[in-house]
Amino acid sequence: QVQLVESGGGLVQTGGSLRLSCVTSGITMRFRTMDWYRQAPGKQRELVASISGDGLTNYAPPVKGRFTTSKDMAQSTVYLQMDSLKPEDTGVYYCNRRPPSTWGLGTQVTVSS
Repeated sequence: QVQLVESGGGLVQTGGSLRLSCVTSGITMRFRTMDWYRQAPGKQRELVASISGDGLTNYAPPVKGRFTTSKDMAQSTVYLQMDSLKPEDTGVYYCNRRPPSTWGLGTQVTVSS
């Protein structure tokens, strides 16, 4: 059974940084792409970053150059390092495997201007 637990969110000022963690269980990360999504208030959930089974990363244009995703397979954990944060990065951040399984609760990120 897949379980996903996101953490690390919080309130930061514009230009600040946060590091999100996603502890997984029931996923063989060596063979799965792991995705990070975010959902801003009143908007649809959007994909922001991905890391493949062999470590290749991809980023959505709004976060490219500012966000970095990585993983520790021994810890079954995926990370999202977010730098140079902007108010438009505000939202609830989720991780999931590809294709998506059961969603976790996410972690709230709020960037103040």
